[in-house]
Amino acid sequence: MAKKDNRRYIFLQCTICKNKNYTSKKNYTNNKERLELNKFCNTCKKHTLHKEVK
Repeated sequence: MAKKDNRRYIFLQCTICKNKNYTSKKNYTNNKERLELNKFCNTCKKHTLHKEVK
């Protein structure tokens, strides 16, 4: 029987234009804090900081 996985989908939102551009999975038992990554935003046309939103 397969183990129950604690990974959930998260959405990454651009801090400048507030557009939700990316989705990813994160293990909530290991990482409690919110994720912040520099990703490319299609509406801003440059690399910006993307933060995890619920």
